[in-house]
Amino acid sequence: MNPFRQRCFVIGGLFAFIFLIYVCRLFFLQVIDQSYKMSASNNVLRYVTQYPARGLIYDRNGELLVYNQAAYDLMVTPNQLHEFDTALFCSLLDITPDQVNRRLQKAKRYSYYKSSVFLEQISAELYGAFQENLYKFKGFYAQTRSLRIYPHNIAAHIFGYVGEVDANTTKKDAYYNSGDYIGISGVERMYEPQLRGKKGVEIYMVDVHNRIKGRYQDGMYDTAAVDGNDIVLTIDAQLQAYGEELMRGKLGSVVAIEPSTGEILAMVSSPTYDPGLLVGRARSDNYAMLRADSLNPLFCRPLQARYPPGSTFKTVNALIGLQEGSITGLYTRYGCHYGYTVGRFHMGCHGHASPLNIVEALQHSCNAYFAADFRNILDNPKYGSIDSAFTVWRNHVTSFGLGSKLGVDLPYEVSGYIPTLSYYSRVFGKSRMKSLNIVSLSIGQGELLLTPLQMANLASTIANHGYYYTPHVVKEVVDSKDDVLAEFHQKHLTDIDTVFFPTIIEGMYRAVNSPEGGTAGIAAIRGIEVCGKTGTAQNPHGKDHSIFMAFAPRENPKIAISVYIENAGFGATYAAPVASLMIERYLTDTITRPWLEKRILTTDFINGTKK
Repeated sequence: MNPFRQRCFVIGGLFAFIFLIYVCRLFFLQVIDQSYKMSASNNVLRYVTQYPARGLIYDRNGELLVYNQAAYDLMVTPNQLHEFDTALFCSLLDITPDQVNRRLQKAKRYSYYKSSVFLEQISAELYGAFQENLYKFKGFYAQTRSLRIYPHNIAAHIFGYVGEVDANTTKKDAYYNSGDYIGISGVERMYEPQLRGKKGVEIYMVDVHNRIKGRYQDGMYDTAAVDGNDIVLTIDAQLQAYGEELMRGKLGSVVAIEPSTGEILAMVSSPTYDPGLLVGRARSDNYAMLRADSLNPLFCRPLQARYPPGSTFKTVNALIGLQEGSITGLYTRYGCHYGYTVGRFHMGCHGHASPLNIVEALQHSCNAYFAADFRNILDNPKYGSIDSAFTVWRNHVTSFGLGSKLGVDLPYEVSGYIPTLSYYSRVFGKSRMKSLNIVSLSIGQGELLLTPLQMANLASTIANHGYYYTPHVVKEVVDSKDDVLAEFHQKHLTDIDTVFFPTIIEGMYRAVNSPEGGTAGIAAIRGIEVCGKTGTAQNPHGKDHSIFMAFAPRENPKIAISVYIENAGFGATYAAPVASLMIERYLTDTITRPWLEKRILTTDFINGTKK
């Protein structure tokens, strides 16, 4: 064959092969793969987001606590606007002409042809009147949204609130777009992925002027919104409401836990606020008002306030003393002559019988007993040095979950504080610390700081004879495919032997129920074995804080509780009655001491009224 003709066949074949590849690729792109067609069509399509209903929230007994109400975002497309009656428009939407001008200018700066939010979260009532006149306002249309509704004015710090996403969130998470809403605090924040559901979309064809011409391909590419998961809280709504009522007019907190599960039954932060204030268009103004309030109602005291535990901490030191052998059961007695005195040092105490054993010391909250016990732990020669002894002591304390975050399923929890050896080395010099220097730790003072949640968990741990479950406020995420609550079913053990807890429990029981008297006799409830421990925390800025922790009943306890009332004096005066009333209300659904309830309800420290 002619070499020239052979080369022509080769080159022709090569061109034919290349042509075939192009034909196949074009067939794939135009017939099989629709993505490029969709991409090319984007400039003539309008994507209307379908927002899912946010999950509902119930209490542990099935009572509805948070639900949704229809609301509307008014959208505007600037190039479709016609002249309209501004006075009528403003009166229907309850806005000013100046607001209309500013919002229209903002929309035009965003895009002259694309839609954007003109007015967000219009209530169903307001939109109902506006909808009848919507035809008069060309270029405006409504997009369905929803608002959170709270049938009971309780548990604001537990629920949290929902707000518009910021630019930083939209950059980090592709799910969110400008104008979307997200949980900002509380359960709404921590369980946002479960509560939010999944957005859907409807695609419309529009002309060059952004006017809708119909559904794109008859809705073939539309997706339906998927509603969020409902959530069942561990909270008992009636107990929560009662706790908030008892704490009205007081600064402080109440935390109640079911010891056998770690479920939080009530979590009161006082003062509180109406959760409905942070909903809708008024949210920003109301938030600014709450932020400016000198009583700081947005501050969640159960999780964020750090206080000295006072004499409630004697239970921990008693257990450590038993574990380390500085206390030998009921045989170890220490004397008390209105306090603990060493040289010129004196730690005061109130009058009671002396000497005392450990049960009696807890019953009467004897400072001298626990000062002696604490010093014997640190000065025990078996540890080799006070630094080593202090490290042993601190390790015992932290095994109760103190000094670190417990891991509650609410945001912004703080850790409390258990002083470290390095801290004292800076204060006193390395290896120069003496047990007398830090003896205030024996009675829950000094540098010790606990949150009210940690104190309630301490009561729960004692009730359980040495273990606890991480406190949590969500009992169930309905229809969830993932076990998001698995971590709350894990048992946490202290490093104190379980054989020592009955002795401490006996002391707490006598503090409330002993015929000879104890520091917490006011907390006794007929027919219920309450075990408790009072505390009075010194406050350099004013009157001492009133503290009480307890659990009941003694066997198979159903509730553990801590109460902290700022500037209220002795623990038995106000904190113990609040805890006792909460326990009785939860276990019996009745109150048999109306005189005590009335005294607490009519006491208002904030406005200066005390009974």
